[in-house]
Amino acid sequence: MGAAYFYHLTRRPMQETLRVLLERSAQAGWRVAVRGTEPGRMAWLDEALWQGPEEGFLPHGLAGGPHDADQPVLLCTEGQEAANDPACLMTVDGARLLSEEVDRLERVCVLFDGHDESALQVARGQWTALKKAGCAAQYWSEESGRWEKKAET
Repeated sequence: MGAAYFYHLTRRPMQETLRVLLERSAQAGWRVAVRGTEPGRMAWLDEALWQGPEEGFLPHGLAGGPHDADQPVLLCTEGQEAANDPACLMTVDGARLLSEEVDRLERVCVLFDGHDESALQVARGQWTALKKAGCAAQYWSEESGRWEKKAET
């Protein structure tokens, strides 16, 4: 049984925090699916990850290609299957999240924009639903300038 980690973003952009989490997941040996809501936004994220530093090369792919199953990180949208058999799911932009996924995977990470009221409401709803389903969850905030755990179920 895994756990969901909620990341309340207030200081760094999503793609920067996502890159750090993806690098840590790679160090743990996990394949990752990153789920968003809009194909255009995922294409933008794909490009942003390719623009990272050379020494921090992060192999990944956008779902829908011929080698999806081989990707260590696969960017997909709701409704697309994560063909890379991930151990970790990261959601962005309020993408759908099910308690069964938290139970089945090693880790689920929910990244949400702390300056967007609708994103806050979606994250709160997801937290409440996961808590009600009995899933382990942690809430992390970077408001102080560094990541601090603020709550845990």
